[in-house]
Amino acid sequence: MEHQDDADHVALIQARWRRERPDLDVSPLAVIGRLHRLAARLTAELTLVFERYGLSEGEFDVLAALRRAGAPYERAPGELAAHTMVTTGAMTKRVDRLERAGLVTRRPAEDDRRGRVVALTDAGLRLFDEAFTAHIRNEHRLLAHLDPDEAAALQALLTAWQQRLEGAEAAGRTDGTGRTDRTD
Repeated sequence: MEHQDDADHVALIQARWRRERPDLDVSPLAVIGRLHRLAARLTAELTLVFERYGLSEGEFDVLAALRRAGAPYERAPGELAAHTMVTTGAMTKRVDRLERAGLVTRRPAEDDRRGRVVALTDAGLRLFDEAFTAHIRNEHRLLAHLDPDEAAALQALLTAWQQRLEGAEAAGRTDGTGRTDRTD
């Protein structure tokens, strides 16, 4: 019987799939499975900091998008959705919660009476700057498990992979393997 101490969790899953499906090359699990598990772990570690400031991950993202906009720290809801990669419906819920907490305000857009503008309040700016400082400190703590050369190599690999995947996506549909499946 296999024991958890004998190998990491992903290696155990791979071994079991090799036994059950020897006809498949399950080697991608070594990368994808570990990235998936690492992403879940990192998200849990990051959200602990957000929660200390009374924020969800999504609310932190909204405040971050407003703060990155520069003074006067405001954006239209559609811009916020684009900068946080969520739907406008999800954005409305986040902004509602942040507005109730006194961290953002909404006002009519000056150039479009139907449009709205979301802006950080002074309290929102102070809270976000404090939370962001703690967030960056936490990210440094998490990356401290790698030496600087490992962190640089990982950053380069992830950047290259992301660019290639996004390039394939921009060029046309992919067939699930990252290869373009173009019909033209």
